[in-house]
Amino acid sequence: MEVHYYTRKKCQLCEEGKLLLRLLQKEYAFEMIEKDIDSSDELTEKFGLMIPVVEISGEIIQYGRIDLPALEEKLKENLK
Repeated sequence: MEVHYYTRKKCQLCEEGKLLLRLLQKEYAFEMIEKDIDSSDELTEKFGLMIPVVEISGEIIQYGRIDLPALEEKLKENLK
């Protein structure tokens, strides 16, 4: 399973979210694909102030401050 993680440089919330995703990778089999929204005008327009954004199967699961228990629950649902 792929988890898309939209972020940008010098974003403290993004760094915190990435650490949480890495912790979850130790328990669940998924590939984290990190995308810097500043590399694309389309991504910047789409996500702008929402970052970080966690997306699974085209669905935005969380954005802003990442909630570990809620994210873990969504991962479990998608791994079934």
